Order: sequence, then C-alpha cells, then structure tokens
Amino acid sequence: MTGAESPAEQGALTRQFGFGGGWVVLGTDASPVRFGHASDPERLYLLDEARDTWHGPDHAWGTGFAITSRGSGRWQTPYETQWRNDGVTARHAPVSGLELEVGRQVKGDHYTETYTWTNTGDEPLRITGLGVNVPVRDVYDSAAGALARSCHAHVFTGGAWAWVLAEPMAGTPPLLGAIVRAGALWAYSIESRNSVTWSDIRGHLVVHPTDHARNPEAFGGQPVLDLQPGEEHVLTWDLGWHDDREAFLAATDAPAQLPSLTAPLGTALEVRLAEGATLAGGGVTSYSHGVRHIDLEQAGRKSRTAVAFLAPVRELVEARVARILGGHRPHERPEPERYAFVPVDSRTGLRHTENGWQDWTDGAERVGMAVLLQQARTRGWGDPDAIDEGLHGFARFARERLVDSDGSVRRGSRYSDGLRLYNTPWLAHFFHDQFILYGDPADLDLAAGLLEASYSLGARDHLLLGQPEALVAVAASLDEQGHIARAKSLREALIDHALGFADRGTSLPRHEVSYEQSMVAPLAGLLATAYEVAPDGRLLTALRPVVRWLRAFGGPQPHVRLRDIGIRHWDGYWFGIERLWGDTFPHHWSVLTAVALRQLPEPLRDEDTERVADAIFAANLVDFTPDGLATCAFIMPSCVDGRPAHRADPLMNDQDWALALLLRSQK
Repeated sequence: MTGAESPAEQGALTRQFGFGGGWVVLGTDASPVRFGHASDPERLYLLDEARDTWHGPDHAWGTGFAITSRGSGRWQTPYETQWRNDGVTARHAPVSGLELEVGRQVKGDHYTETYTWTNTGDEPLRITGLGVNVPVRDVYDSAAGALARSCHAHVFTGGAWAWVLAEPMAGTPPLLGAIVRAGALWAYSIESRNSVTWSDIRGHLVVHPTDHARNPEAFGGQPVLDLQPGEEHVLTWDLGWHDDREAFLAATDAPAQLPSLTAPLGTALEVRLAEGATLAGGGVTSYSHGVRHIDLEQAGRKSRTAVAFLAPVRELVEARVARILGGHRPHERPEPERYAFVPVDSRTGLRHTENGWQDWTDGAERVGMAVLLQQARTRGWGDPDAIDEGLHGFARFARERLVDSDGSVRRGSRYSDGLRLYNTPWLAHFFHDQFILYGDPADLDLAAGLLEASYSLGARDHLLLGQPEALVAVAASLDEQGHIARAKSLREALIDHALGFADRGTSLPRHEVSYEQSMVAPLAGLLATAYEVAPDGRLLTALRPVVRWLRAFGGPQPHVRLRDIGIRHWDGYWFGIERLWGDTFPHHWSVLTAVALRQLPEPLRDEDTERVADAIFAANLVDFTPDGLATCAFIMPSCVDGRPAHRADPLMNDQDWALALLLRSQK
C-alpha cells in the first residue's frame, strides 16, 4: 500500500489501484474508501470513518438504494466479488428480481465505475428511485483543517450532462472529478443532516438516476425507469484528476455553453450548442420572472439545466419595500417596538413571532429590511413619505431597544443570548446612512460609537460582515464633519484589525460555524479595504490565497442557482419555518462574495472577478417576486434525510440583504 491510510484501512483488507498520479483504495466491500494523490497526500477526498465518526459503511461510496414496483431495498455488501488486476466486479440483489452489478476498473489515467441494474424477474419492473452515495468530505473541522484536508463538493445533475467535482477547499490542485458517460443523473439529495452533524458538516451526498418516488417535481421533473424482463439500466462515470476547473470542464463534453445564466425579461439568453446538440423549443426567452428549465439532447441523450429571466431591479425593490412596510412591521405592539421588522409567513401573510428562537427576532439579520428601505430612499424609489416614516420609526426602536449601555447590539428587543458582535456593523452602517439621508449628527455619533465599542468588545478577533465597509463610510463622514482625530482612530483600528488577520494565515478563529464562506468573504473584504486605506504589501500577500479560498466555495455548474454561488447548508434550519437542513442555493449571504470581489485592489481584479460578482448578484434575484414576496432559503437537494426539498421555505426573514448589498455595492 502507498499513501497515508487511515487506521480503519490499515486494519482491514484493502486493495489500492493507481491512476493518473493518484490512487483509489477499495475496501472489503469492494467500494472506494479513499482517493488520494501524491501531490496532496493529506487531502481527504472522501469521508473517513476513523476521523468522521458519524460516517459509516451505510454511506460508503457506491452504496445506495432502489425503490421499485416490487418493493424497496439497499445495497452494501456484495453477495459475490471478483477481483482483477485492474479492479473488481461486485454483485448485489437490493430487491427481489433486481440485480445490480458494479464494475470498477482502472484504465490509464481514469478510474471507471459502471452500475448495471437488471430486471431478472418475469414481469415488467418500474423503478421510481435510485440513489448512489458519493461521500465527498465536505466538512469544516476548523479553518486550518478544512483548508488542509477537506473538499468542496460541486454537484451538477443535469441528466446526461452530470458530474461531481471534489475541489480542495484551499482552491489548489488536484481536483477529483466524476463525469457521467452513460446513463443520467437527474437529482441529488443529502442525508445525515441533524443536531449531531450540525452546521459544520454538509452530510452525505447521494446522486440519483431518479428520485421520482420521493420528489417527482424536483429539478424540473424526475423520470420513471421501466424495465422489461431482462432489460438493463446502466450508469457509467469516469473519475480523473484535474489541475483546475477549466481542465475538468473541458473533459465533461458539455452539450452547450451558457456564458450567462440570467437575462432580462423578454430577451433571448445565449445558448452555444455543441456539435449535434439540439435545444427543445428553439430559442430561450421568457416574460415571467424566475427560473426556467431548458432541455437539450445530443446523440440521443437528454440533459437539462436552469436559467433565469429577471424583472428590473427597481421593480423588485419597490415591490419588496411596499411589502416590508405593509406586512413586516408588528403594528400590534406598543411603541417603539411596532416600528421593528419581523419575519412573515408568505403563505398567509401572518407575521411570525419570535418563539424564543434567535433567528426569528426583531433585530440582527432583520436589520437588512431597514437597510433596503434606505437604499431605495437614496435612489428616490418607492413612496418617500412611507419610507421616511418607516426609517425614523425603526431608528427610534433600534436606539431604545437594540443598543445596550456598553455599546453592544442585541439580537432582538426581547432576546439576548450574550454578546454577538455580528449585529454591530449592520446597525452602525444603518445609523451612518440615516445621517447621510437626514443629517442628524446624533446618528453619525452613534454609528461611530458602536464601531468603537465593537473593538473594545473584541472585534479585532472576528470577521464581521460589513465591518470594514461601515468603518470606512463612518470615517469619511467624520472627516467631512471635522472630527479628524476620531476618523483617524477608526482607520487605525481597521488597519490593525487587517494586519492581525494577515498574520494568522489559515488559522482563522471559529465563528458561528468553524469555517464558512461568510468568514472568508469578510476576510477578503477586510484585507482589501485596509489595503485601499493604507497600501501595505503584507495585506496584498495575505489577500491572494484568500481570494482563491473564496472562489472555491462557488462551483462551475451551468445552473443559475449553483454557478459561482457559495455553498451554505444550514440556513434553512436556522432561519426557515420548515427547519430543513441542507444546501441553500442561492443563499443571500452568497452576495458577500460579490461584494468582496468588487473590493479587490487592481492587481487582483480582472474581467472574470467582475463577471462572477455580477452573476452572483443576478442569481440572488430569483428568490424575490415582482409582487414583493420572497424566501429566506431555497433548499436545493431533492430530499434532505428523506424529506422532500428542492423548494423555497415560506418564511420571509433575512433575505433582503441580497437586494440591499446589491444596491449598496453599486458606485
């Protein structure tokens, strides 16, 4: 054996096969337990039972389940195994009359797997569910640990156009890609998401030739597989090592290229078809705001992806502002609490009470609604009198109910679970923008005071969303008002903050999650903003790998909810009404990546960073409707722990940051 085996591997009979400079280790059940590569031998591309104790053989690579007209079953340990010099063939019987043969073989630079399901019965067989486990190690054990050992799993299940890409979280090679060559994958689901795995673990990934039995409408519709006696259904994928995303995508033989995944209503979206590929329905356009699936065919194989046609931003913002003012304020409360903004159930229009839950309060992330009102008012969008009344009322509420005597900011007027520094820059920037809109010096003084207090309370050791942006804005206004020394002190705090993180390298402190996109994006923004204030080579040197880490969170899938969108997989549980864990695409904090990319200094900015920033902002518009409704979380997988997903949570909660930061980031 070569490579670093885990204790579980060392104590079991395993066999290793080399391909393309790397290797696959097959365990006693003839399924892969590890992939590795000589250039990054410590990288764990798959979950490891010794390290990830919640992971076990039920979810080993290539295990799975079938749901059929004859019953349902799973496969794990084969009833027959035939080893060869180049691989193995394993046979399973998951359901009476349904046989599965799995062939695993090394062919030059590739490792190939073929799954063949055969109807061995005397009657036709209908398959409405097939799931195959692909347990990529998408785990945040710590920032340093994730960057050194873990991978982001970028999944695209577009029928025949389908693949899984395990990309090291550091954004470094080699990348391990599995590309479907025969058959199709039409969905993916997530398992093992609960209060044990929590927010640091993405869970077990399962890919599906069909998930019709559990969620027939997911991903534009799931097929039914009908097998006559003796008939087979085949799925084949190749795995290979790639130096970068471009090399991987070139190997996928895509039936089409989509330079942009969004377009304005009523315009045509460009689809560049590969030779021999056809597009169902001809041109791609729509006069309805939202996501639209498009179907393609090439050499008899069908594929599908999703794009979006978008209403004008002003139309979406004005509708949302009207909805916020009309529905999100709890008028039944006494003053000043009646001027807060609270979540609303979009199904009924009923305002949602806090219920002792920290992410349903009238503060914290809900401040985004007030910020959106400010951005609309700045542009003259919406009813100015109604917005003015709403903003003045919220400012009073925030002063009297959210700001504590030590300058800390509470989660909500009736909820406090101790110091949460995240809340400070949101409210500081709000009061700064109140000063810009209405000219009251007390608002600027409060904004500055909140930021000053944040550093006395420990902000130097945190990556706070919006902290550098708020600080720079407040310092500039202090300068204009003649408070030069106070502005200078704030800028010095910013530089000290940034240099402190520049010295940390990968050893980032744990925040509410051990490692996440909304740590790395504000880190990039902190370093970039400080560099703009006081150019220092140390900041630029530290920023270069951070940009690579940040870009790695968003995959290259040709799907409007996925491409370049940072992976997040817990917000549906914390912020939604249905409490579903699992991938949230796009989540509104994915726009933090766009904000950070727009802040990059000239040496690190190019056409691609601008394209990605624009695309992220545009993709987030799909979570809003022209009548002012919205969702705080679209749960992307077809199912999460067997519960149907691929749907929008009904709660309108904290999603307005997507619109607010889009407007605030525009020059």
